[in-house]
Amino acid sequence: MPNDQPERGRPHVTAAVLAGGVGSRVGGPLPKQLLSLAGRTILERSIAAFCTAPEVDEVVVVMVADHVAAAEKIVAEGGYAKVSRVVPGGASRSESSLAALRAVAHRADDDLVLLHDTARPLVSGRTIAACVAALAEAGAVGVAVPSSDTVVQVAADARGREVIASVPDRAGLRRMQTPQGFRLGVVRRAYARACADPAFTATDDCGVVLRYLPEEPVRIVPGEESNIKVTHPGDLAVAEVLLRGTAER
Repeated sequence: MPNDQPERGRPHVTAAVLAGGVGSRVGGPLPKQLLSLAGRTILERSIAAFCTAPEVDEVVVVMVADHVAAAEKIVAEGGYAKVSRVVPGGASRSESSLAALRAVAHRADDDLVLLHDTARPLVSGRTIAACVAALAEAGAVGVAVPSSDTVVQVAADARGREVIASVPDRAGLRRMQTPQGFRLGVVRRAYARACADPAFTATDDCGVVLRYLPEEPVRIVPGEESNIKVTHPGDLAVAEVLLRGTAER
């Protein structure tokens, strides 16, 4: 069973592994989180990363609704004792995040939650620990790496063709990863305001805080290039190479 009584004075830390999407860009009959990555499913690798992190007390899995039973089987067969429940996700990332927040509705506002994309199965213990440590002083934390590419902003010309509108200085640009960490009271307030906005759309939880709680700074901690997101078929091959490199060290 997950630890309901972390050491006195320390907030309870829940990691929500978000697997509510179908990952259609990878292709195939199964959601990408159920595809095999070096002998284990992507979902299992993400679950295992948080179950083995000493900073995490509890894991909640948010799974695409039609495959909740498959996720429950993975948890049972893997013996992942920190997993307290598997709940169905929504049609969008924000709906799956809301499902995770409902699953920890009984937790205090000062407790912590890490929201993680299952499609990043190579997240390291070092990154997880950095997120939790940063939340000792911040209400919201994002993981990011510097952009090695030049990023351009585009616009349409008079004939509807894309043209470069501006070239931001990449020194101030970062590529966001997950997990993204929050004090529960902060992310709850942000989503409450977001859900009251008829125009609300989001693909990023830190973005929800930034937009709806502008007074709340979002702290950045360094990510790792190995924490890749499996989005396209070729990403699976890259992830397998990275796993082999880790095993050989």
